[in-house]
Amino acid sequence: MASASRDGTPGPRKKTSRAQKTGKNTPKTGNKGHGGASAVSEGRSSKKTHRKGSSKPNVTSGKVRLNNAKPARHQTPAQDPGATGATYVEDGVRLQKVLASAGVASRRGAEELIAAGRVDVDGQIVTEQGMRINPDTAVIRVDGARVVIDETRQYLALNKPKGWQSTMSDDQGRPCIGDIVAERVMAGQRLFHVGRLDADTEGLLLLTNDGELAHRLMHPSFEVPKTYMAELRGEVPRSVGRTLKDGIELEDGPVAVDGFTVVGVHEGQSLVRITLHEGRNRIVRRMMEEVGFPVTSLVRTNIGAVSLGEQRPGSLRVLGKNEIGALYKAVGL
Repeated sequence: MASASRDGTPGPRKKTSRAQKTGKNTPKTGNKGHGGASAVSEGRSSKKTHRKGSSKPNVTSGKVRLNNAKPARHQTPAQDPGATGATYVEDGVRLQKVLASAGVASRRGAEELIAAGRVDVDGQIVTEQGMRINPDTAVIRVDGARVVIDETRQYLALNKPKGWQSTMSDDQGRPCIGDIVAERVMAGQRLFHVGRLDADTEGLLLLTNDGELAHRLMHPSFEVPKTYMAELRGEVPRSVGRTLKDGIELEDGPVAVDGFTVVGVHEGQSLVRITLHEGRNRIVRRMMEEVGFPVTSLVRTNIGAVSLGEQRPGSLRVLGKNEIGALYKAVGL
């Protein structure tokens, strides 16, 4: 509406701003006086700062951030004799995005891990943000554990029941571990067991479709420790532990344990914990029989960093990322 002058003639129409029409206040400038308008203009044209107002990732936070890296054999480096470290790929994927996609951490968390020097690519520690790589050929590690991109890899822990065969099928119709994973196999998963346990032994057995990891876990040169709880006939003196650590001779060669602990002795029976990296057939039973204390019950409780825990007989569980990482680290992958 136009305003009127003192003599009654219409005055000029006043322009009303959009903020005044909506009842909203106009933004206040940080400076008063003649410099206010230029300050607003400069603020609008300045570059947007990094998330949460910080231009750099928090290195301190990165040093203590949990590492959820899930290792994998999928990432095989190109065999380039001249390669000296991380290779920048112009049209590649940003390193922090690869880590986030692999479930290591959020994008921001991945940036903090990089800034803290916990990430290496092709053997070279990378602290540069935004480095572009080829995730299909680069070997990416976080805290020494390789990071998985290939989600088709399977890593399972089985508590094999007593009386079951460590085979995927049995021509005599006896129960076997293949019966437990039958649905997975029918769905297209190609699984095989890492080593075996004799029918009378129960406990931890690993299944995977990662052939290189399985091969290394079974090879004695990598010395991955395996722990058993054994009930023995007779009261075992502590001197037996020293004998087994020094090594004894079996028909197929010498053997020594890495650890031997008498957990308890009761009414002519002993419960012992045995750790060794041997994988020969029935090795624990033959070893204890050689020193005069036959095994009456045997359970494998650990393979490297993987523990049976409270897992019930006949059940499967998917290995956690930290467990897979520890297995890869133990065999040098």
